Amino acid sequence: MIEFELNGHAIATDVDSTMPLLWWLRDNQGLTGTKYGCGIGACGACTVHIDGEAGRACLSPLASLQGRKVRTIEGLSAGTLNPDGLHPLQQAWIAHDVAQCGYCQAGQIMSAAALLASNPHPDDSAIDAAMAGNICRCGTYLRIRAAIRAAAAGGQA
Repeated sequence: MIEFELNGHAIATDVDSTMPLLWWLRDNQGLTGTKYGCGIGACGACTVHIDGEAGRACLSPLASLQGRKVRTIEGLSAGTLNPDGLHPLQQAWIAHDVAQCGYCQAGQIMSAAALLASNPHPDDSAIDAAMAGNICRCGTYLRIRAAIRAAAAGGQA
């Protein structure tokens, strides 16, 4: 039995402990916001928070999560005081019209949220370093950086 916390809720599962978190989230929990991109941790589409840090769900076997805290894009806004229920980064993403195809955006937002949790006022070089592992095939990198700066300026991320 593997026990961990998912989006603030205690989880106990007895599925194959080698199953990647990505497939367990999507297939067993119906949480499809975390996307499959490359399967080797290179693109960032499957980024989640593991104990508050950005981690790749495609590379994280369930056994590695014992006693840890996992947060997905679906749980990101939990605890925010925004009336629309969105995390400040999600609001900034909308305001800056970041998404084109949108496929990578959950992973992008999760990486940005981990950055702002550890560095509430990053400069462009810190943003670039933190986001370097997330690929956007549409090339919205400048809008992503602008949205992160806006969320940081609001001091709410």
